[in-house]
Amino acid sequence: MRGKPSPELDMTDDAPQSPAERAERRSRSRESRPPQLHRWRAALVLAGLGVVAVISLIFGVLTAVSADLPGLENREEYKHSANSILYDTRGRELGRLTGPQNRFLAKSEQIAPAIKHAVIAIEDRRFYANSGIDYRGIGRALWLDLSSGAAVQGASTITQQFVKNALSAANKRTVFEKLKESVLAYHLNRRWSKDKILTEYLNTIYFGQGAYGIESAARVYFGKAHPGCGESAADPFCASDLDTAEAATLAGIIASPIGFDPIAHPVAATNRRDTVLAAMHAQGFLTDTEYQGDLVRTVPDETDITPPSEDSKSPYFSSWVKNLLVAKLGATRAYTGGLKIRTTIDLDLQAAAETAVSNMLPAGSGLPSASLVAIDNKSGEVRAMVGGPNYARHPFNLATQGHRQPGSSFKPFTLAVALQKGISANSVWESRKKIFTVPHTGGKEFFIVNNYENSYAGTRSLTDAMVSSDNSVYAELGIKVGTSRIARMANEMGIRSPISTNYAVTLGGLREGVSPLDMAHAYETFATGGVRIGSANELGGIDGGPVGIESIRDPRGHLLAKNERSRTRVMSNAVATTVQSVLQGVVSSGTGKAANTGGFAAGKTGTTENYGDAWFVGWNEQYTVAIWVGYPDRLKSMKTEFDGGPVAGGTFPASIWREFILAAMSIGRNRVAAEAARKAGLAAPTPGSDSSSQGSSSGGYSGGSSSGSSPQAPSSSPSPSGGGGGQSSGGGGGGGGGGSGGSSGGTGGGTAPSGGAGGAGPSG
Repeated sequence: MRGKPSPELDMTDDAPQSPAERAERRSRSRESRPPQLHRWRAALVLAGLGVVAVISLIFGVLTAVSADLPGLENREEYKHSANSILYDTRGRELGRLTGPQNRFLAKSEQIAPAIKHAVIAIEDRRFYANSGIDYRGIGRALWLDLSSGAAVQGASTITQQFVKNALSAANKRTVFEKLKESVLAYHLNRRWSKDKILTEYLNTIYFGQGAYGIESAARVYFGKAHPGCGESAADPFCASDLDTAEAATLAGIIASPIGFDPIAHPVAATNRRDTVLAAMHAQGFLTDTEYQGDLVRTVPDETDITPPSEDSKSPYFSSWVKNLLVAKLGATRAYTGGLKIRTTIDLDLQAAAETAVSNMLPAGSGLPSASLVAIDNKSGEVRAMVGGPNYARHPFNLATQGHRQPGSSFKPFTLAVALQKGISANSVWESRKKIFTVPHTGGKEFFIVNNYENSYAGTRSLTDAMVSSDNSVYAELGIKVGTSRIARMANEMGIRSPISTNYAVTLGGLREGVSPLDMAHAYETFATGGVRIGSANELGGIDGGPVGIESIRDPRGHLLAKNERSRTRVMSNAVATTVQSVLQGVVSSGTGKAANTGGFAAGKTGTTENYGDAWFVGWNEQYTVAIWVGYPDRLKSMKTEFDGGPVAGGTFPASIWREFILAAMSIGRNRVAAEAARKAGLAAPTPGSDSSSQGSSSGGYSGGSSSGSSPQAPSSSPSPSGGGGGQSSGGGGGGGGGGSGGSSGGTGGGTAPSGGAGGAGPSG
């Protein structure tokens, strides 16, 4: 029998409630909810409002900039932009950057499909599907730009890149400009066909080596591979002849015309080319067979290219500076921004350098070529550069791109390490034929060191061994102090090439060789008392690199960038002074006697195995100068080129060094005299004597002044005596197996493979 529920079991919530009771219940329910839920709701509301605000802001900005967009069909803005002008350190016009004027505008049907496929594969694989804008990329770029306080991110789609390069590259890269470019890219994508956008993009992009546009690039890099292209009505364009491997090489250069330059960086260029080929293969542009076949192809080298002619009074130096400018500003702005770039070159010293080289090695004489780099000891600025005999016929820059084995000119780095370790320059070492066992996991290997003509002294001090360039003494010293420490010392002083740490490093057995620019920069550290002076920003290429640009100004003269200096102490002044004292003996009584000017001079000769390369690197009070002599296109013995005898470091290189230094000293004296006369009101300054003098350009350069004269070199003890010896050169010993790379043969004294005997290269 069911009865009434007892009062204690009666569920009042199930019972009918009055309106007042229901309101009280809702109030209790709200109070019992977790506080986190309230915060989440508030955050969502605020986020929604923020999104609306951002969208409204972006819409407003896009609407505003749309009213000010340039005409899509009017490309005169980039076709006829003002050329940038290079000036020397004294304000005289050096040359003009004329990249776009060397551009050939190709039609779509004149461009090989392979280059279109390669560019799409590596630069914008969604090119045919996107709206011209990479929204995720733009959002990421805007966030990074705003959070860093400056625009640092670039465009991503091909359409955006075209807009940036062709229509607005001269503008400051701000967030507003990036949004403006995005709007234009969007409208461009709606009004132009994809094929037209791609064609115009390929006509405006910079491919390095002075090549603007795909046709110019095809002629520069592969014109020789397709003889006759671009020269007749039957074959008017080279871009139409490009195959997939060639197209992949050019497409790979776009991301970094400097870093992926196949001439300066063949390994990086090859790796990048292979990355493009892999992308083409993955996206169906290449079959398996085509892909594998293209991977074994080589990228072009210096003998394959034909760059546009240089409008410059110092074309090799100008080509180097252009690379620095492009790395900092981008190609379009560097070439067409109407900039005024004050460089570090001194046209008077440049003329003296060219004369010194041509007097010793006349062009067309059948003699070897020479390269020269002169650096101001006070400022670290490059004052003269000779990169070859004739830029029009030999555009490869031996001064910056040539990496050849340095021979015994590397011995001073070993001496500096030894002095740091407390080993005295007067310490006595055995001078005899030596055989060193090289640690090797696969068995024994030997490093055999001979002196030139097996000439040994029994015992020699480190000073005497340097003066006579004794391989035996310095090979043992290098092993004792540690080859890895020698490599580190050379890098810290300014050598940027990879340096192997085998036993031959002290005799100049390097992996890739070294450039005259780096050798001059490194030796300058001795001249400054152990302090490496270089660029503190990208105007020098890398942090601490040699200085080639003083400042950059816009067309109105406003300063855009000024090259600051980095000063890094690498060794104590005492160590640098001792090295200097030892190397003074090389010039006064050793292998470098031909460099003796009668005044202060210190330096070292270098001669590689079988006379393939010859060097002299040295300094006086004001300049550090590196000279290399050899055949630029191959490693060829120079056994008879010096009046029937061999070319060693103490022959042509030392003589060129002496002639240049004497001319530079004369220029300096004339300038001092002219300035004194000007101040006294006795005469007008002679050409090149006044830092405000102008060249042929109207207005000239009006920013900053050139640096003054260099301080005296570090104080030194009297030149060492004894153990002098005459001109030491020659091909003593067989080439070492592991001593060199890059330039085949290189310095002897390498580690011989499989237990074989490695021989020491020539002294000097």
